[in-house]
Amino acid sequence: MRKNFLKTFLIPILSLIFLAPVNSLLAAGNLLIKNAIVMPVTAPPIYGADVLIINGIIKQIGPNLTPPPGTRVINASGKYLIPGIIDTHTHLGLSGTNEGTDAITPEVDMADVINPDDPAIFTALTGGVTMVHTMHGSANVIGGRNVVLKLKWGQPSEKMVVKEAWPTLKFALGENVKQSNRTLLPGRPQRYPATRMGANAIIRRELLRAREYMAAWERYEKLKNSKNPPRGLLPPKKDLRLETLADLLRGKLYARCHAYVATEMVEFLRLAREFGFKIAAFEHAWEAYKITDELLEAGVGISVFIDSWAYKMEAAEGIAYNAAYCTQRGILVSINSDSSERVRRLFNEAGKAVKYGLTPDEALKMITINAAKQLGVDHLVGSIEVGKQADLALFENHPMSAYTRCEMTIIEGDVYFDRQQILKEREEAAARKGGY
Repeated sequence: MRKNFLKTFLIPILSLIFLAPVNSLLAAGNLLIKNAIVMPVTAPPIYGADVLIINGIIKQIGPNLTPPPGTRVINASGKYLIPGIIDTHTHLGLSGTNEGTDAITPEVDMADVINPDDPAIFTALTGGVTMVHTMHGSANVIGGRNVVLKLKWGQPSEKMVVKEAWPTLKFALGENVKQSNRTLLPGRPQRYPATRMGANAIIRRELLRAREYMAAWERYEKLKNSKNPPRGLLPPKKDLRLETLADLLRGKLYARCHAYVATEMVEFLRLAREFGFKIAAFEHAWEAYKITDELLEAGVGISVFIDSWAYKMEAAEGIAYNAAYCTQRGILVSINSDSSERVRRLFNEAGKAVKYGLTPDEALKMITINAAKQLGVDHLVGSIEVGKQADLALFENHPMSAYTRCEMTIIEGDVYFDRQQILKEREEAAARKGGY
């Protein structure tokens, strides 16, 4: 019944609403956006400015620019142009999230299960989101490798992957990996670990194994490349799980750690110092305000909700001032959605930070340049600057206003969402069918 419904009703409706309008909007990466209120994020706003985009790159910013012949011109008078919004923690665009059958699964890769037809991609575009860090879930102490995507709706997955982004590996601590909400059934023992100390122990155990694995390969390579290699020399057995963890220890991967409680985050910082791996950010991090000195010393940022605390025990001591206070202390903070629905209103989420003490400019940075820095792509996106990729969002009012909405979303100079054009095409389609 569900299959028939999808085939007969849902897919045709989605195709009419989403695919047809979007495909008709795609340009060739050349645009002139005229007379906008440009918010570069890294510089003060520029009123009444034009932005010229050639081949997907921002070429000029200034008044009264003249585009090359054939360039599409967008009148943005009175509207706010911001960098495309970046979500540093979500799970959209995947056909699988958790390989939860084992506590340790670093060998799995989210890039293998990208679903470019996920309608949540279009939902995100309607809120000005152009890039997401889509992640393995938090069922495992060590999960899989994550992937950064540009939300090029209608394109194959190969064109969505941002290869320049830092490669990251998911870790998780706390209630999820301890399976605190699991109902134990007779004959089905709880999976190890079931405690915080167990989570730390299993991470240390696996990293020690990875260190030994690296040493075995180093010995082999040294002997193989020596003047007189031993006869019958054989390489160590290849282990995909340990290969990934070895890459973490080699600095080729960055850790992204799901954690709520201050003591757990401090313990993970100690593990990073002990084994020499890099942490890109803590996810959720509701008690980060308690350990700002430690986070600053380690140079570790946080990717958080703005005000969704106390929804479970380990979030009980979260505070709504967490993101603002940590920002004021100098920690790199981004606001994430962790949701295929909240993702469309990340600008509203960031706007709430103004209530808790930040300026609108500081709040906007948490969903643009700060997020880009946490993903290692701030040289490409995250601000409106000449030479950067033209990932942009056009809003009818100030993006931190409670009354604004996204009018247009642009990725590398191609328009992937145009609210007015979609409304027009829907009305025309309805008129051809004799009304709604």
